[in-house]
Amino acid sequence: MHVNTSSFRKTEDWRNRPVQVEDFLLPAHDAGIRLYVRNKHVASMRDGEADPIVVCIHGSSSPGHVLYDTPLEGYSWMDYLAAHGKDVYVFDIRGYGKSTRPVEMLQDPNDNSAIVDGETALRDISAVVDFVLARRQVTRLAMIGWSWGTDLAGRYATENAEKVERLVLFGPVWVPVPAPPNRLPDKIPAYRILRDRDRGLAQWLSDIPDPKRQQIVPPAWSQTLFDTIWSSDPLGATADPPFIRVPSGAIKDWRDYWLAGKPFYDPAKILAPVLVAVAEWDSITPTYMAQTLFALLVNSPAKQYICFGEGTHYAPFERHRLNLFAAIQTFLERVG
Repeated sequence: MHVNTSSFRKTEDWRNRPVQVEDFLLPAHDAGIRLYVRNKHVASMRDGEADPIVVCIHGSSSPGHVLYDTPLEGYSWMDYLAAHGKDVYVFDIRGYGKSTRPVEMLQDPNDNSAIVDGETALRDISAVVDFVLARRQVTRLAMIGWSWGTDLAGRYATENAEKVERLVLFGPVWVPVPAPPNRLPDKIPAYRILRDRDRGLAQWLSDIPDPKRQQIVPPAWSQTLFDTIWSSDPLGATADPPFIRVPSGAIKDWRDYWLAGKPFYDPAKILAPVLVAVAEWDSITPTYMAQTLFALLVNSPAKQYICFGEGTHYAPFERHRLNLFAAIQTFLERVG
């Protein structure tokens, strides 16, 4: 199960704290599936010192180790959390990154229907959470969900309230208003093949006013991110040109739940403190979605809503990312 252990040193202030890295291949709840899990924490951390432990859940297009642990100017979001005293875990849901690719992803995508939907992803989350709780001998932890990951984290929290101490929902998905026409077919292909890096970058930058694009997203940062994404598929990375395969389960969820006006979970059943965060220029999960969700968290004992200026759905890879990191860190450290 255990793959490797390493450490590195940051420079100045919190960056000067030595952080230990551990990688695992964890058996999922389904036979034949292994889940890649990465853990970072300060090397001097003693058992029970990190409070709370944090598990990060990725979105529908890129694996967790890419979204949370791609370093820009020397550190990633995961590095930031670890250097600030958190015992933080990221993982790749099956079909993504370094976790097992279901057999359907070796076949023509049109031969099978959409794979790795929310119900499947929840089984992987359950396996990872149970592993972390047992490893650290604790009963509860915090979760950070991003984009599709907010669906999964929110649903998990409604069904496992005793295991979730705090919940962060960044760029949360909610019922679209007005509902766009549902043009998705009855049979959605098992997975998508993405080849066009330039198109992905153009879509990202289109949310930023033109005069500020290079300021908000330095070209070197986007180059680093896209290089990391396009190297995350072991099959596609060796192709010419390279490509990435992405399970279509989240698209199926979008059709069956959100476009149909049916939430994937009931926010009223979340009993933990919740931070709902969104960025000003987010066109994928616009601010009204976060505001609507926030009002429905009627049983959260302590809820907060933050809208960050000059940011998009990909704010953790943008110039003002420290504003987001610091606010979430503060929320995770609050007592009560």
